[in-house]
Amino acid sequence: MALRHAVLAALLDEELSGYQLAKAFDTGVANFWHALPQQLYAELAKLEKEGLVAGREVVQDTRPNKRLFQVTDAGLAELDEFATATAKPSFIRDDLFVKVQAADHLDTDVLVAQLTERAVFAEAKAELFDVLLRKMRGDRDEEEFLRHGERIGPYLTCRRGLDFERSNRDWCRRTAEVLRERQAARARR
Repeated sequence: MALRHAVLAALLDEELSGYQLAKAFDTGVANFWHALPQQLYAELAKLEKEGLVAGREVVQDTRPNKRLFQVTDAGLAELDEFATATAKPSFIRDDLFVKVQAADHLDTDVLVAQLTERAVFAEAKAELFDVLLRKMRGDRDEEEFLRHGERIGPYLTCRRGLDFERSNRDWCRRTAEVLRERQAARARR
């Protein structure tokens, strides 16, 4: 997948400015595709030049003018072509995992501190996803929303983000606990 497809997918529901797109990426899309704001602005320019998004200038009285972007028919065709391609499996690439792999040769206290920090970060992201999910489904419970919700794609990817972060949190906590227990056992010998 290229950033272009993530941007096109993010623009499906409404026109967004580059700033709004960056915020949408930060709160929703980032759980499966990370991009810096400057990358998004550059990608919007490319997509507009290729005719996959259309931009329009919005004049504002009290703020600088802004450009809003929406997916064109050509952009929808690009997404449709992307959707028909075989999805590649994902792979974990995480420097913390490398450190845990080498845990028997590293300072346990430093590694436990990093695992604890990551667990706190994952918990905060999980809470954010939980809030977003509740906002998306409104008064409905999850099963009702999944059966009758108007647009469930963003909900399902946000749900995956929630599960991912909870799993990260639990793994980090358990790994830190194991390392602490092993360190304590070594100290008693």
